[in-house]
Amino acid sequence: GKITTGSSNDKATSVILQIPGNGIFEDMEVKVDFSNLTQFANESTASITNKNGYPQGYLDTFSIGPTGEIYGIFTNGQSRVIGQIALAAFKNPAGLEKTSENMYQVTPNSGEPIYGLPGSSGLGALNPGTLEMSNVDISAEFTEMITTQRGFQANSRIITTSDEMLQELVNMKR
Repeated sequence: GKITTGSSNDKATSVILQIPGNGIFEDMEVKVDFSNLTQFANESTASITNKNGYPQGYLDTFSIGPTGEIYGIFTNGQSRVIGQIALAAFKNPAGLEKTSENMYQVTPNSGEPIYGLPGSSGLGALNPGTLEMSNVDISAEFTEMITTQRGFQANSRIITTSDEMLQELVNMKR
């Protein structure tokens, strides 16, 4: 291979690499830019300065905006949009096929999904940071609980009565 560099004062130099082979590789030119590299700590430690003045940060948490933006909040105090939530509508929602309790699948009757941002084109809105109210009918659940409890009590009395009858039978034999 052949590597060439410019003078030691050049900020960016060209490096030409040749990799001999059977025609798979081609000549390529790699440009290395050391202009952002500094050695502030000591002679053997190098670091790259950033352009925005903030240190490197890692994703710590996230939040969701009312129009579906997903904001990443980083350990260096910065936040930025890292994603977008899209909603879908169907020409015939009744044509969707139910695959589980809250999952649906597209069918020819439902039509293709029409994607858009929350709150636009007649799509629903997002309410981030809120809790959905319970969709349970509390009176129906209490009725079901009382019915189950009465059934348990009745079965318990049957076992007690059966035990008493067997005890009387054993006493008669004596």
